[in-house]
Amino acid sequence: MNSQERKYEKLKQILNEMGSVLVAYSGGVDSTLLLKAAFDELAGDAAAITIDAPFHSRREISEARKIATLIGVGHIVHDARLIDMTPLEHNPTDRCYICKKIVFKICRELAEQNGFSFLVDGSNADDLLDYRPGRRALIELGVRSPLQEAGLSKAEIRDLSRTLGLNTWDKPALACLLTRFPHGVQINTAKLAMVEKGEDFLREIGFGQLRVRFHGESALIELEQNEMPRFMAEEIRLKVAANFHSFGFKRIALDLEGYRCGSMNPESDKIDT
Repeated sequence: MNSQERKYEKLKQILNEMGSVLVAYSGGVDSTLLLKAAFDELAGDAAAITIDAPFHSRREISEARKIATLIGVGHIVHDARLIDMTPLEHNPTDRCYICKKIVFKICRELAEQNGFSFLVDGSNADDLLDYRPGRRALIELGVRSPLQEAGLSKAEIRDLSRTLGLNTWDKPALACLLTRFPHGVQINTAKLAMVEKGEDFLREIGFGQLRVRFHGESALIELEQNEMPRFMAEEIRLKVAANFHSFGFKRIALDLEGYRCGSMNPESDKIDT
């Protein structure tokens, strides 16, 4: 048994010791592996919870529903689209902490109401090496991170996901829509929708890891370096421009540095967004 396999066995042991868990589920790589392991070990004593908030992509929520159904696990999708956005409306520098506190407080309440012993999330071992302000909210709310406790890294989670036949194994990194805006910028549902429509469109025409960063009336598109030549083909470029104008953007630009985690954050803040 190699190191990765030993860590996965440890994950299963942790889950069995917990007895029953509600998994905070985004549909991403990490939380999907956690949900699969939890359901395999605990069956009906494991379930998923997804929060449908204004800053969450409808596309990702839809994918989370589909994946949970394929796994066969119970899935709660809680409609939080009318939550009070006042603490987040100016996108403060501690937005990740505020956002996590709002979302996971709802999740914890639902875990308690449904009789689950623990609320768990998909944080992994690599997250301990990065700047993660939202982690403080999880600690305050008593959320456990079994993947992290088992020592599983992102690369190991992707490899295990592929071995287990999970189609999320190569899924691009996720982050809430608030991360597309500079700190201090006022945010509303119309602006969130502009960014969401832009990213959905780019994925529909075949682009993978990407971000649409909001800069007033302008959209700054971040793509992987190897996808830039395709983007610059006249047919694609004109199609993108026409659609982004229809979403409300007056100017559209391609970031020549490409996709970068946390490119909207201050230099001192290192976080995968």
